[in-house]
Amino acid sequence: MPAPEKTPGWLERRLPVMSVLRREYVAFPMPRNLNALWSFGAFLMVTMAIMIASGLFLAINYTPDITQAFASVEAIDRQIPSGWFLRSLHMGGVTMLFACLYIHIARSLWYGSYKAPRELLWLTGLGLMLMVMVTAFAGYVLPWGQMSYWGATVVLNAAHTIPLIGKPVSELLLGGETLGNTALHRLFVLHFTMAFAILAVIALHVTALHVVKPNNPSGIDPVSPKQTLPFHPYYTSRDGFALCLFLMVYAGLIFFLPNLLTLADNYVQANPLVTPRDIRPEWYFAPFYAILRAVPSRLGGLLLAVGSLAVLFALPALDRSPTRSATRRPLVRLSLPLAFLSFVLLGIAGMHPPTETWLIVSRLAMAWWFIHFLVVMPLVSEREITS
Repeated sequence: MPAPEKTPGWLERRLPVMSVLRREYVAFPMPRNLNALWSFGAFLMVTMAIMIASGLFLAINYTPDITQAFASVEAIDRQIPSGWFLRSLHMGGVTMLFACLYIHIARSLWYGSYKAPRELLWLTGLGLMLMVMVTAFAGYVLPWGQMSYWGATVVLNAAHTIPLIGKPVSELLLGGETLGNTALHRLFVLHFTMAFAILAVIALHVTALHVVKPNNPSGIDPVSPKQTLPFHPYYTSRDGFALCLFLMVYAGLIFFLPNLLTLADNYVQANPLVTPRDIRPEWYFAPFYAILRAVPSRLGGLLLAVGSLAVLFALPALDRSPTRSATRRPLVRLSLPLAFLSFVLLGIAGMHPPTETWLIVSRLAMAWWFIHFLVVMPLVSEREITS
């Protein structure tokens, strides 16, 4: 009679989980020259986990009804034990998530992480960004404050102008002509379910990363084992230390600067009969809001706002240069920082009233954003002499 198999060996032969984890998260070869910007992927993973965990608690105590939504949020803050902390954790998480997301994408743009063979990695990352934006928009409406209501009204009215599909999509989302109970309930379901859809796409994104291997600051893939280090313990310890610093900033935002997390008007219950003096989005949507109102045509502004993201999806086709890192591309080294500055200026403009000065700033910044991606990058791909 054969001797019984040991449990670890029996399980490993039938479900090789541990060997896969050792191969992909312990012995996985990482370039030696990765800098601190590569830690932002870990920040995003941890922040997303915090967001989902805190969001589950908030969903249990939230009432998706226009007569009770605001009161239920107030009850979470004031009556439920530690509710204020978990709500602050969730609200602060949005700020930290978008800050890390934009830095993560900026790093990929600078070091050319969208180039072959990492196109799918880039596209899944941008897909995640869009999903996070949709989730954040839906979540922003849920407290049913003044800015939530009127900010969503501006966006939905703009979407309503899209030929053919605008009106049907708006009515599908709203369940009617305006924001009401049906719309709030549907946005709540969208916010809740999108979080788990994001987890699935994160798994796809990480899988793509492990297939093509990470990029690095030089833009040249390692060709020998001497140019790599195992993920553990080298990068787990480094990312762990960076994560401690990140969580300190996160905690400081929650405990010492809570007023940065939302606009004052959102502490007032939504009133469809009273329009706020100045409708402003949260900072992470401000660049796109600035583009939306920089153009007199509502449809034109919406198309340009969508186009500002579409050019990122098209970037692997627009930039055909074999050189990845901007540090080795003199013209890109000049043009790309101006594109980053344009994005920041759009964000600042979006947080200010639409005076003539800020509209000019918005239009100039928007123009350079499109010039960089649609003009500079294709031309540089053909003519730049790399260094």
